[in-house]
Amino acid sequence: MTSSDALAEIVARSLADAFALLLPVDCAGCDEPDIALCEACRDALAPAATCDRLASGLPVWSGLPFEGVAARVIRALKQDGRTGLARPLSMPLRAALAAATTSVGGVDAIVPVPTSRAAYRRRGFRVVELVARRAGVRTERLLLPARRVADQRGLGVEARRANVSGSMRARGTGARRVLVVDDVVTTGATLDEAARALRAAGADVAGGVCVARTPRHARASS
Repeated sequence: MTSSDALAEIVARSLADAFALLLPVDCAGCDEPDIALCEACRDALAPAATCDRLASGLPVWSGLPFEGVAARVIRALKQDGRTGLARPLSMPLRAALAAATTSVGGVDAIVPVPTSRAAYRRRGFRVVELVARRAGVRTERLLLPARRVADQRGLGVEARRANVSGSMRARGTGARRVLVVDDVVTTGATLDEAARALRAAGADVAGGVCVARTPRHARASS
């Protein structure tokens, strides 16, 4: 992280904390007033790590299904800048990473999917890296955006793949074994593109990890 990135993230977190003191806060999971995350919603974020494979064959470990409370809390972090929610979301990420590393026999690096410049300017922080830090996980920024992409929301499976195709490049990977980490996985198009870029640079991609995975029935219609 550059010094300017670090300063921007500190300022963004400070502003978010200041607004939280000045403005009413509702539970991110259920809208209960005067609490950032109620006990019931915090319990709903208890990790339930699972693994499945993308159509490409890449194994993906997730900490939670992306639905209900988990979906609402992740959206509050990403869309509303409620950075305090990164800590409860770090538990399912930590569980998914533990399951992944146990299954593949260890890795040399945890690589976050890159944040676009536009998203970073809008939020002031990188979602995946923030949650990983709260989980006590060191990531290595080996992936960089190679071009702009459109918003994936509302796109079908093939449109998502076309949208992200060739959108990343990797650096400094060597022949290391890596896991790629993202916040939410739906069709897996982004993880597949990340794996492609890393392999092109010589890395051995053992799999992907995410905080939450869209349930299979929802993926089939997206």
